Amino acid sequence: MAETVERLGSSRRPGCRRTTRREFLAGAAALLVLPAGCAGGSGGASGGSRAVEHRYGVTRISGRPRRVISLGYQEHDALFALGVEPVAVRYWYGDRDDVIHPWAEDEAGEADPEILDMPFGELNFERMAALEPDLIMGVYAGLTRDEYETLSEIAPTVAQPAGYVNFGTPWQRATLMAGRAVGREGRARRLVSRVEGRFEEARREHPRFDGATVAVASYGTGEKIGFFSSQDARARFFTGLGFRVPERLDELAGESFYGTISPERMDLLDADLLVWCQLASTEGGREAIERDPLVRRLAASREGRMFFMEGVLDDALQFGTVLSLPFLLERAVPGIAAAVDGDPQTT
Repeated sequence: MAETVERLGSSRRPGCRRTTRREFLAGAAALLVLPAGCAGGSGGASGGSRAVEHRYGVTRISGRPRRVISLGYQEHDALFALGVEPVAVRYWYGDRDDVIHPWAEDEAGEADPEILDMPFGELNFERMAALEPDLIMGVYAGLTRDEYETLSEIAPTVAQPAGYVNFGTPWQRATLMAGRAVGREGRARRLVSRVEGRFEEARREHPRFDGATVAVASYGTGEKIGFFSSQDARARFFTGLGFRVPERLDELAGESFYGTISPERMDLLDADLLVWCQLASTEGGREAIERDPLVRRLAASREGRMFFMEGVLDDALQFGTVLSLPFLLERAVPGIAAAVDGDPQTT
């Protein structure tokens, strides 16, 4: 049967060469430098005048914003980590009355932001304007140019950076952009460095991860099997550990963070590690995947190299933020190591 692939998103997709931490931080710093001729200070701890570059241009911000709307689906994590309490947070999934997940509770404290239930493509500009924001963060919102321009009439707005697919901004870049926008760039750099250190430690402890292939997939109903490209937050967690996404999957995803294949092409997912996520939306849950005859044919299944992201681990993987990643590293890495230890009998 012919292979079927679904592509989402529209932005330019760069090459997939792995970037070193030093190269990443140097590049991110260069892209965030205040352009020559812009008035004010450096945009660091002083919170002076500064500029943040993104796909639709440059947003200039003065002082430290006090009324911040977190329009990106998981951007409030970075804001909480930076010590900023947003006045409103966009609802993504789960409990409609609570957008603060376990990994962010300490940093959020007693925060009780207004919850904006605005599905993708259905922004309520009037409601946001009524909140009288002085900054709108939309790095992880997949904003169109028209949406960005309308939001910019309400308050300075930071959209997703150029060079990545929608919802494909690396957590490091997103954190640094948030830090610069709220005048806490130094704190953002320290946060990034700290979490990068946790990833480096995990790689040292588990050399088997280095260069091993990983496919991160979503089963759903079993009629179409989803997978995530190397630009997606879920896959980036594993590439941060040293794994690599097969080039074929990136090619199929094209200009998107995500693609689908027909069940008959399940062989495309047969990597050194096959990760199943989004189990909450899988009919029949983990058992449905494990008893699927096409899944059972895979070497990853026969040799015990499948790993299931369940419950709060799945949520933390989906968020992929400076707060959720340490939570995930602590709880998921032992199981991942067991899956690729070469022993099919390891649970």
